[in-house]
Amino acid sequence: MGVAGSKLEKALGEQFPEGERYFGFENFGNTCYCNSVLQALYFCAPFREQLLEYYSTNNNKSEENLLTCLADLFSQISSQKKKKTGVIAPKRFVQRLKKQNVLFRSYMHQDAHEFLNYLLNELDDILEKEAKTDNETSSSPEKISNGLKVLQANGVHKEPTVTWVHKIFQGILTSETRCLRCETVTARDETFLDLSLDIEQNSSITSCLNNFCSTETLHAEDKFFCDKCCSLQEAQKRMKIKKPPHILVIHLKRFKYIEQLGRYKKLSYRVVFPLELKLSNTVEEYADTEYSLFAVVVHVGTGPNHGHYVSLVKSHNHWLFFDDENVEMIEESSVQTFFGSSQEYSSNTDHGYILFYESLGTR
Repeated sequence: MGVAGSKLEKALGEQFPEGERYFGFENFGNTCYCNSVLQALYFCAPFREQLLEYYSTNNNKSEENLLTCLADLFSQISSQKKKKTGVIAPKRFVQRLKKQNVLFRSYMHQDAHEFLNYLLNELDDILEKEAKTDNETSSSPEKISNGLKVLQANGVHKEPTVTWVHKIFQGILTSETRCLRCETVTARDETFLDLSLDIEQNSSITSCLNNFCSTETLHAEDKFFCDKCCSLQEAQKRMKIKKPPHILVIHLKRFKYIEQLGRYKKLSYRVVFPLELKLSNTVEEYADTEYSLFAVVVHVGTGPNHGHYVSLVKSHNHWLFFDDENVEMIEESSVQTFFGSSQEYSSNTDHGYILFYESLGTR
């Protein structure tokens, strides 16, 4: 890695960002799914900032969990004094992950999106428990914005704690259902940490989002129970983004169950993801929220049960390619080679799988 590290330093030269560190992660048999996601999260500025702040105020804690292990790993990278590049072994984090979740113990190919989902929810749970412990002896917690309420044992309504995981990744979807008989609109809110989108051949993120938010008619066996009509009625249902998150994570559903085959198949479809994304599927208050792409987790391979994960990361206006221990600079124009294949059978099996966008506006 010394050679690769020195190559990267030479490539950046005087443009090497002050105080930044670019370290590859050692692979422990099949941990590329973990390495690729952790690189994307390390270069998610608000996430790294919060995690390092957590480390500085909680590094004396005796109890080990995924949060303390991840904070320790990020601190190891950011506090490197002598080396700007190199390799770090995330051994403690991986051991903790396997100890805590049986799904990640085997040497089989794992799903990077499942891992990301599990990790964010686990970090959020740990932070909520810590906040609950702290709040038993202090004032009431900060309130969550969408007004979800939890009924406590004493009958008092108390809103759940909002953690920094929520603040960074959480958005709110609203599902609007309009009864076609009385025209009454029923709205139901739900929170999300990422959006999983169905994909089509030769499409784009914008068209996938439009399909996700398109209007569907509920009829026949799918009729909607209208409270005003007090009966099942035909209705129209659509999804809108009520509150876009600061960091928008988009998961492209590249693995689809094919009934005729009796198994999952990888969809190598070409889906264009822009460097700058304008969200149009929102409520008026957040119309045309703009985002900038800063990381892509890429699945390499032809099927769901084998393959490899790598990540592309934007750091200080440079694009970098992380493949376990190896880190190298790439041109911005290279990002489009990971859109997918316009033909079903192609030699290119490197396809964008999880996209990370940061909002350009303030929240």
